[in-house]
Amino acid sequence: MAQKTTYDEQQIITQLHSPDTVNAAFAKVMEHYTQPLYWQIRRMVIDHDDANDVLQNTFIKAWTNIHNFRGDAKLSTWLYKIAVNESITFINKKKAQNNISLDDDATFLTNSLEADKYFDGDQAQIKLQKAIATLPDKQRLVFNMRYYDDMKYEDISEILGTSVGALKASYHHAVKKIESFFSELD
Repeated sequence: MAQKTTYDEQQIITQLHSPDTVNAAFAKVMEHYTQPLYWQIRRMVIDHDDANDVLQNTFIKAWTNIHNFRGDAKLSTWLYKIAVNESITFINKKKAQNNISLDDDATFLTNSLEADKYFDGDQAQIKLQKAIATLPDKQRLVFNMRYYDDMKYEDISEILGTSVGALKASYHHAVKKIESFFSELD
């Protein structure tokens, strides 16, 4: 049985700054963060193929800017920030291509969800995803990071550059809107 290598972020960061070890270190970063970043992106862009494209763009951007990473924040925070920005850029481009107004945002995301052949959720999961799709971008992002990734508000604050208090308010409003969505279904 193959032994799984441990992931020591401080050691990886040191290796990322050395020309001799940067390639191997970045491969470890990709191995370690592919799945969590994929799911963060997927919850934003909905479609599996789109999520893979955005994930690839995230790693390309990280690779081309790895020399700028100073270690002031955690590597995961830096990567999530890139992933979030790439996801938002992707969604905005897709909306522009399809001439979608902000009012039609929820419909656009819901249609993407229903068309995604890789989505394997049950009816309850589809309803939850539809409810989440009705949220404004920022609330949807905060909700996903707290609910699905169980991120601390402090970490979300670093990624989004928003105060912890504002994030708590966004999450609270998101939960209320989702509850309202479900009560309207009944």
